[in-house]
Amino acid sequence: MVIRMKHGIRIIRQYIPWLLLMFVIDAFSILLLWLADIDAFYSMIMVIVLATVLLFSVVCFVLIYLERKREQAFLDFIYTPDEHNEELLLKTVGNAQREYIRLLGKILRDKQAAYMEQKTHLNDYEEYIESWAHEIKTPISLLTFLLDNRRDELSSTVGFKLDYIRSRMQESVGQMLFYARLKSARKDYVFEHISILECIEEVLEDYKPLLEEKQFQIQISTQDDMIYSDRRGLNFILGQIVSNSIKYCINEPELCFESSHGDGCYVLCIKDNGTGVRNCDLPYIFEKGFTGDSGEGRKIATGMGLYLAKEMAKELNIDLNASSEWGQGFEMEIAFPMVNE
Repeated sequence: MVIRMKHGIRIIRQYIPWLLLMFVIDAFSILLLWLADIDAFYSMIMVIVLATVLLFSVVCFVLIYLERKREQAFLDFIYTPDEHNEELLLKTVGNAQREYIRLLGKILRDKQAAYMEQKTHLNDYEEYIESWAHEIKTPISLLTFLLDNRRDELSSTVGFKLDYIRSRMQESVGQMLFYARLKSARKDYVFEHISILECIEEVLEDYKPLLEEKQFQIQISTQDDMIYSDRRGLNFILGQIVSNSIKYCINEPELCFESSHGDGCYVLCIKDNGTGVRNCDLPYIFEKGFTGDSGEGRKIATGMGLYLAKEMAKELNIDLNASSEWGQGFEMEIAFPMVNE
């Protein structure tokens, strides 16, 4: 009620000059009556005052009603700029504004048609990408089957190269699917209590051939704590961090997982002793397409891994904080909010 009153007052303020003019005319008429006949003035003064108040009230009511009707018609037209709402709006405005409204309606309908067309193309593109990504899983599965069952028939060099190819293909397809997942209007996250240790082991198993080839020393100093998150999204984030550690490793590489409880959160820290990141590049590592000056690893970097990891973390209400010194390794802290049962 208060809001409607304030809105009515704002409408009346637009017409204050005309209302003041009406009062001036009434005052002038009363003055003429007083000069012409003082007795008639005293007998008519109350009638004139009441008529003025009544006229003022009626004018204000009509102005507020017409303005609200015009505003409602304008809002309907903006949200649904079809010809029907355009005609309803035209009835509430003067001739001077009608041409502008018709032009605005045409522009809005053209923009809406273009938007719907682009939306259809985007949906088709997303469906194609997702379909392609699922189709490419078949040759990856065949490659995995070959490596699991015929590895003895392959030389160690060929086996490693096939493992590397498979890992890169899986990572690229995973990034593509999660990029489509992040940009899609449809979200299919499944939040549940999951074991952080199980997630770490699953990710390490996916990268096991490359970790063994690089002779990584893995240290896991975390308990089997339970967190509340989406398993696929969390595994993707962990996978991007492990993948970066493999890309930028040095001699005698190490990868450490440590956990702790912070202020209202559970923190998982992942450290490596790789090349690290330069101080000038560190603020930008989560930006899309940023590769920085990361030595030889830059040749195969796409700048999408940590960007997608950061975007997924936002979706899951997870905080990612990176720290590094050039030549001294890289550290990523993953902070999960504590969720009560």
